[in-house]
Amino acid sequence: MAPGLRDVSYSTNAANALIHLYRAEVGKMTAYRQRLDMTTNWSVVTTAGLASFALGDPNNSHATFLFAMFMNYFFLRLEARRFRTYEIARHRVRIMERFFYPAMLGDRVDPGWHHLLLAELSKPRSPMSRADALGWRLNRNYLWIYTAVLLAWFAKLDLAQPKGWVLEFPEALSLADIGNFPGWLVFAGVFVFYAFLIVLAIRAARMYPLEEG
Repeated sequence: MAPGLRDVSYSTNAANALIHLYRAEVGKMTAYRQRLDMTTNWSVVTTAGLASFALGDPNNSHATFLFAMFMNYFFLRLEARRFRTYEIARHRVRIMERFFYPAMLGDRVDPGWHHLLLAELSKPRSPMSRADALGWRLNRNYLWIYTAVLLAWFAKLDLAQPKGWVLEFPEALSLADIGNFPGWLVFAGVFVFYAFLIVLAIRAARMYPLEEG
């Protein structure tokens, strides 16, 4: 027998309590999985609506796409918060799947495993930080959405110009002018924002590699 491993038996009440806890946590995971999908759907629908509005009329401002970037970040933060709660339930489920059910099926497990579960129940905490949750959801969905918004923004800036115009720098930066805000400042802000998103995505991919499925 491996060190620290032995047969573990449970009373009927203890086994029933753990089974009900497992079912409750799986139900919570399912509910939050649906809420994650719902947030992504909101982002896609909002982006499509704003893009249709901006590209549908040459007189509509390209600032609509900047607003789309802001709204997508709002949805991203909301989804990351939901994802952290989802991960709390998922962590508890994995603990029970790793120890409780193998013990019930006759496998030898660490008899002190329940301390892990008690710690999770007494002080619920997500196994990932807010920044990592943001990066994870970026890798899953939002980098594609932000890429589409950026390309559509460039298309809007191009379509607003007369046919035959030539792209020249630094004069071309004035295409992004918004009122009294110079175009170079708008481009700089978008560049910094996208660099921030890319850093979050790379950091999360390194620390929490995406699972298949």
